[in-house]
Amino acid sequence: MKQDAAEHRAGTVALVGRPNVGKSTLLNRLVGQKLSITSARPQTTRHRIVGIVTQPALQFVFVDTPGLQSRHAGRLNRALNRAASEALQSVDVVVLVLEALRFGAEDRAVLARVPPGRPVILALNKVDALADKTRLLPFIDEVSRVHSFAAIVPISARTGRQVSELLAAIGPHLPAGAPLYAQDDLTDRNERFLAAEFLREKVVRLLGDELPYATAVEVERFEAADTLRRIGASIIVDRPGQKAIVIGQRGEKLKAIATQAREDMEKLFGSRVYLEVWVRVRPGWMDDPRTLRSLGLE
Repeated sequence: MKQDAAEHRAGTVALVGRPNVGKSTLLNRLVGQKLSITSARPQTTRHRIVGIVTQPALQFVFVDTPGLQSRHAGRLNRALNRAASEALQSVDVVVLVLEALRFGAEDRAVLARVPPGRPVILALNKVDALADKTRLLPFIDEVSRVHSFAAIVPISARTGRQVSELLAAIGPHLPAGAPLYAQDDLTDRNERFLAAEFLREKVVRLLGDELPYATAVEVERFEAADTLRRIGASIIVDRPGQKAIVIGQRGEKLKAIATQAREDMEKLFGSRVYLEVWVRVRPGWMDDPRTLRSLGLE
């Protein structure tokens, strides 16, 4: 029997916070599938990533946004901040992700960008890492005086602790209405986009100390069949010296990046993946509007 829309709730939920508080890890945990790439480096998330969670009477459309940047200038970072701010304007609910026991100027700046009238739920992440958990209640009392949060939920995105409680806190604030996506949908992104992101994640993870911000990935060829994906992709760098770093001695670094990315793609796509990866130098790409547009960043 088709459910009456009046009995169903569906809406969009922005996951916001300063860089590296665990928004992408939380999205993946909520959806139960790796969609958003993660690393310990700021600026890992560059695109608006949608993750869809469907329950019998609820559909949550989560939007993982780039962490709002204040430390790095340039056209790329302005585009990332714009993407994060625009996401806030169109959602029904905002989840502000904080690192438990930490609420600084960057966190306050993110909260200040939330449009008036939006319900804000505070997710205190990384509680599993707290050495002294008795400090959590005083911290909750402290942050509850800063803003009238609709709910405050301590969680661990890494372990899944209280993530179901976070969903339960969000649900009543979604508007009544029919589902926005099909029941089996997990994201609005296609496989080509996800392949580029999985490859970029490995670059960031394996070369984060040497090239924390200077790389991007462009998929140039994507051919899909039932049991095989043929993918050709380029890792874009800013300078010739960076190309040598990505390739590594005897090509070992590039091989490790491609191998780990291919393994993740095969898990998600449920098929074998034939992946070819090149490294291309595009000087000034982070401030080049044409390159940023081709990468979907402007």
